[in-house]
Amino acid sequence: MAAARHRFVIVDDHPLFRGALRQVLAGLEGGADIEEAGSLDEVAAILERGEEVDLVLLDLAMPGVRGFSGLLLLRSQFPAVPVAVVSATEDAEAIRRSIAFGAAGFVPKSLGTEAIRGAVAAVLAGEIWTPPGIDLAEGASATRADADRLAALTPQQLRVLMMLSEGMLNKQIAYALDVSEATVKAHVSAILQKLDVDSRTQAVIAAARLSAAPWTATSSG
Repeated sequence: MAAARHRFVIVDDHPLFRGALRQVLAGLEGGADIEEAGSLDEVAAILERGEEVDLVLLDLAMPGVRGFSGLLLLRSQFPAVPVAVVSATEDAEAIRRSIAFGAAGFVPKSLGTEAIRGAVAAVLAGEIWTPPGIDLAEGASATRADADRLAALTPQQLRVLMMLSEGMLNKQIAYALDVSEATVKAHVSAILQKLDVDSRTQAVIAAARLSAAPWTATSSG
């Protein structure tokens, strides 16, 4: 019986890396149908078409994305679509937090071609793949508590939280999202309740945990 042909979406703002990963995935048994996206808006447009996607391969560090916020947004908006992180960082805490925030695997960009294919094949088979030697249980309770609270936010609430963390006022957020200030206030109230905090400042501190990683949004990771 021939191996099934898989469908992937590669999300990375570097065209050269997207091209390299496309070549790697094309060599999987059975072949692959591959689409590319250079931003979260582009991958959302692809996924909103409703066509079946076996795996999204997401770079964590892209313009407009803070830490794990891109992963959380995709998992919140498209919960049925598996997402594996493909990143330049190999920091153990970043790997553990990615899995806690819903990633189906974490694949370092430094891996060789066959190793990446093996990792992707493992994820397609239903495994949670991480590099050898990563103890996912370390600090699991605290990480899980953060993940559960943040995962309770809707995609729009996550966007509002990220804008709050950038110091934007309600009227600025309303303009950016094309909604009323009353809607923004309602989102902020819901965010405070879901994060179990009492103020915008405490919510921003919680949001900072999304960026608790050894890279920034302008890095190559």
